[in-house]
Amino acid sequence: MGPLHGIKIIEFAGIGPCPMAAMLLADLGATVIRIDRPAPPLLGIPRPLKFNLLLRNRKAITLDLKSSAAQDLVMRLVESADALIEGFRPGVMERLGLGPDACMARNPRLVYGRMTGWGQTGPLAQVAGHDLNYIGLTGVLHAMGRDGQPPTPPLNLVGDFGGGALYLALGVLAAIVEATRSGLGQVVDAAIVDGTASLATALFGLHAAGLWNNKRGHNMLDSGAYFYDVYECADGKWVSVAPLERKFHDKLLELMGLDRESLGRQADRDGWPLAKSILADAFRKKTQEQWCELLGTTDVCVAPVLSLDQAADHPHMRERKVFIEVDGVMQPAPAPRFSRTATAKPTPPEAASASTIEAALAGWLSPAEQTRWCSQLEEVSVAGHMP
Repeated sequence: MGPLHGIKIIEFAGIGPCPMAAMLLADLGATVIRIDRPAPPLLGIPRPLKFNLLLRNRKAITLDLKSSAAQDLVMRLVESADALIEGFRPGVMERLGLGPDACMARNPRLVYGRMTGWGQTGPLAQVAGHDLNYIGLTGVLHAMGRDGQPPTPPLNLVGDFGGGALYLALGVLAAIVEATRSGLGQVVDAAIVDGTASLATALFGLHAAGLWNNKRGHNMLDSGAYFYDVYECADGKWVSVAPLERKFHDKLLELMGLDRESLGRQADRDGWPLAKSILADAFRKKTQEQWCELLGTTDVCVAPVLSLDQAADHPHMRERKVFIEVDGVMQPAPAPRFSRTATAKPTPPEAASASTIEAALAGWLSPAEQTRWCSQLEEVSVAGHMP
């Protein structure tokens, strides 16, 4: 099920972008085995396992990677893997004897994906950091926010998941494709600073052309323009308004009963504050539902701003099954969609435990090897329950 069916990937458990990348690959059909640590990372939002949705669609085993038996098992898995992904600081895997050179000596076709914030090299490579630090260094965080306000953290969607997980998954897949031609694997150095900067390519182009300035809330896409912003409705709810093109812009004003001349020219930045106040007053005259009934199915680029509780119930999202329920938890369905190799419904997150070692190793090792390794792991007490 899924276009990556038959691809086998080893994931070393971490937080943020690495499990997200593993989830994306598993959602698309890859067989991913997660190797957990005996003690989980201290960072993270405590919650029951079933709600840790980034861990869905794969099996896991717990290994103490300082143990020679655990290292031997990892190397045995490496022999049949297409890729390995890890998110430790540079040098950690090498010190464990599981670095790229050692693993690729065992399997020359292995793609070795490395996820970090700063990258494998550079003055900050060994310095701790998190999403907000990484996007701060790229210039992207500085550009986010409203006029007169500090830079606004965009959750961790831009750094961890956009610049990190997506670029790691893309890089790993590109290297797997190349390995089918060359017969050789390679290291994929996926740094959040690299990916985030890449995401902002168009923004840097606008800045170089003099079409984007460094003052927040004064540009077309950062809430500076009246035709690209959110507006409060009579019921306190919000609508998103984004008619960038002139034909959509003029149609919006027509349906709202606004005089185009009173707003001035769309490209006149000096007139944007006044035009924004006119639209704000207009939108406060109807509820969100009323505006959506009037504008929601017309070419004016207006949509409601929904809460996490509301998104799955919107008719469009419901018909496309953008959200699905798995083990009683509503969550986003795998994306994108494929016409011939459709993805399967995700399986819920699973804990690593002694009782699930054989199931986790199935497809990686022969039944005889599974039994032998289960026995070895139990003897050295490296298999246990994942909190």
